[in-house]
Amino acid sequence: MYDVVLLTLGSERDAPGGGCGSGEACCGGGTEAAKDRDDRCETPRVPVLACSDALTARGARVETVTARSDAEIDDVLARLDGPPRLDALTWPDADSKTRLVVAVAGDAQLRAVLRRLVRRYAPPPSRRPADLADNRTVPDLPPVGVLPLDPARSAAHRDLAAQLGLPRDPAAVAAAVLDGTPRRLDLLRNDAGSVTLDGALLGAVAEDGRPLHWRGRVEVDDTVLSNGDDPLLACAIGNAGGYARLDDVTLLAEPDPTDGLVEVAVAVPVVTRSRWGRRRVRLEVRRARGRAVSVLPRDDTPLPYLDDGVEGQLTRKRSWWTEPGAWAVWTA
Repeated sequence: MYDVVLLTLGSERDAPGGGCGSGEACCGGGTEAAKDRDDRCETPRVPVLACSDALTARGARVETVTARSDAEIDDVLARLDGPPRLDALTWPDADSKTRLVVAVAGDAQLRAVLRRLVRRYAPPPSRRPADLADNRTVPDLPPVGVLPLDPARSAAHRDLAAQLGLPRDPAAVAAAVLDGTPRRLDLLRNDAGSVTLDGALLGAVAEDGRPLHWRGRVEVDDTVLSNGDDPLLACAIGNAGGYARLDDVTLLAEPDPTDGLVEVAVAVPVVTRSRWGRRRVRLEVRRARGRAVSVLPRDDTPLPYLDDGVEGQLTRKRSWWTEPGAWAVWTA
């Protein structure tokens, strides 16, 4: 039977940069309410306990771990290592009897674990092994089970688990981990050293919520969606469909996390005039699909963005590229 590690990201891990990504479901922060949440997060959440019980009832040996730093995440991931290789690379064990379940309050927490998996197993370019696929920079990463900690919000919040149709009930998650099959998915890496599972949305808004114009060069492979002269309202970079729509505007038409491509869209306001001279503004959406995308901001001010629910600011060129089938989730 399997050893199963139920991994939860703890309060210190959640605090920086809004990384927890799910409001009241998060731990960490400096307010009194946040400190109350920290106290609750020192003990496993109810879904974690329920999943542990379901796994134990099936004969699995279960360990619950709360990681509060990258180093503590790495300690858990080390259990997925394969036997030593002649080239001395750290490589995942394809036949491992240890299975990992990540309890997540939002996509950002799942991304945090996948980012550490990539850093653990991606070989340096100078030591690229012959058994690594030509279209990849990482080997097949070990499958992970995903345990959403906030199933009540699944109808209103289209997180990655909802988009992929993954089970949300703890007992169903346990069954998928023990009896299911891995479903391989594409992964986006970027030149800032991080990863994207769902997608990113770049753009600024005013205090009243109105989108603000910005300028940037956006390229997908050899296709230029904007040369930097057009005023843009938004740019969506989609591996999956979390950022497919902006209000009532469809940005991404067919994002698919299994097709080996990234879909990118920019929303450009276009001014036209009627036959009577009346000024009208329509939104033009330009789309392209490819293996890689780059965004180069042209304005002097930082460009805000969301990436898997994590806020950031772009001040220089950023590139994302697709790693087809690099990671996997356990599905029933």
